[in-house]
Amino acid sequence: MNTTILRKSVLGIAGLAFAGGLAAGPLNHTTTAPVVDAKPVAVAVQADKPDAAKLVPHGTQGAQSRIDLNDEQTANVKAIVAATKKSGLDERAAVISVGTALQESKLENLGHLGDRNDHDSLGLFQQRPSSGWGTPEQITDPIYSTMAFQKGLKQVDGWRDMPLTEAAQTVQVSAYPDAYAQWEQQAADLVAEHWNG
Repeated sequence: MNTTILRKSVLGIAGLAFAGGLAAGPLNHTTTAPVVDAKPVAVAVQADKPDAAKLVPHGTQGAQSRIDLNDEQTANVKAIVAATKKSGLDERAAVISVGTALQESKLENLGHLGDRNDHDSLGLFQQRPSSGWGTPEQITDPIYSTMAFQKGLKQVDGWRDMPLTEAAQTVQVSAYPDAYAQWEQQAADLVAEHWNG
């Protein structure tokens, strides 16, 4: 048996075992398949990443900030992405949501902070039970709080075409309306990393 047929036989068995858990013998062929000039396709690798133009359609505004994330913060990014998909929204909604949570809590699911608390604000988005966002238990659930934020976002006419800071401010009504803009690039990078993860 020549080495080409032997190599194809081993690869064929390994492929069948991997694909279906089946072990089957190779077909005995005396002909060899034609050699194809195979070149790697870079597009297949990048197809897993969301389109950058959809993530930041207007470009970033102003100086950008960035923080290193710990495991809890990364888990919260993943929860925001999962909630966005559950809401039936696209990557842009995830970027706005992550950017908002970066500004409001640095992606930490904050409980009551005592004297440092902003009224009764809680969770990733610093939502207030007294303002009708939900119970403290609901607001500190990352999936619930994201979906509550996005429910407000969907009520904003033209939110997809707004800069992040404008869309976030329309929902959050912050005392610092322009502060959200600084997180747009990191939010886009995080959504690109975790959207298909």
